Amino acid sequence: VSPSQFIPVAEESGVIVLIGKWVMREACRQNIVWQHAGMAAIPIAINLSAIHFKKPSLLRDVQKVLQETALPAACLELEMTETSILQDTEATIATMDRLKEVGIFLALDDFGTGYSSLSILRRLPLDQLKIDQSFVRDVLSDPNDAAIARTILSLAQSLDLSVVAEGVETAGQRDFLLKMGCRAFQGYFFGRPVAVDQLALPG
Repeated sequence: VSPSQFIPVAEESGVIVLIGKWVMREACRQNIVWQHAGMAAIPIAINLSAIHFKKPSLLRDVQKVLQETALPAACLELEMTETSILQDTEATIATMDRLKEVGIFLALDDFGTGYSSLSILRRLPLDQLKIDQSFVRDVLSDPNDAAIARTILSLAQSLDLSVVAEGVETAGQRDFLLKMGCRAFQGYFFGRPVAVDQLALPG
């Protein structure tokens, strides 16, 4: 079932926070399992719903999961969308500051599709911007998309943020973005979603 189908239902019914807690716990638990199996201690990224982000219990939820799973905070990345963090700027900054104090890596997902103002963006304690796949898809054929991708990369560099290009599906897209200075990618060109037991482990 596509997330575009079940996430709106989960948000409307109020169970999205319960789902978010479960996803966070399972992802952190699996990260520790992988590390014990010999994989590098790299961050695992989790999409945080706007509703969960605004919950006063968010920091407590994150700390509880880290404690239960024994995952170092540096191995957890929380991804938020522009729309989820722009409704109350001061509250957003306070929440993100508390997460950063714990050591969580923070990323702004689907960047370019919302309405971030630069004055707000420069105040957010972010680590990373993720270029939305809608700009990556036609980056080779649409000069406007290429210009947007180039601008986001330049902006991120100015703000000392890392960048991930989403939805990279061809070598041409990868090479074009590499020439513009992008060094991190996700998409079907590198690998499709797989079940845990299908993931190749070292050795």
